[in-house]
Amino acid sequence: MSKLLVSLLLTLGTFGVVHAEGDAKAGLAKTAVCAACHGPDGETAAPTFPTLAGQSEAYLLKQLTDMRSGKRKTVEMTGLLDKLSDQDLADIAAFYASQNVSVIRSMSN
Repeated sequence: MSKLLVSLLLTLGTFGVVHAEGDAKAGLAKTAVCAACHGPDGETAAPTFPTLAGQSEAYLLKQLTDMRSGKRKTVEMTGLLDKLSDQDLADIAAFYASQNVSVIRSMSN
């Protein structure tokens, strides 16, 4: 039974994980276009766009990578990530992960 559990954990740990090594400071400089929909700090006022602030860096990087590759289809993001490198995506993910969500805003969503 313990071999099965170890096998399962190892398998889950290797699928769908993108390792984030981003630089939040560098990410800030790469988010000007993102701010139009997601807000300057990743906390959007529009209910149609997700708040990115405070999300897990690894989660954000996986979503960005999947959108860029076409694995995750998001019409609003079409073409926006095409010219960005893996490092650019990691930096953007690090920036948004480093941002705090305001208590008032998070309670209203």
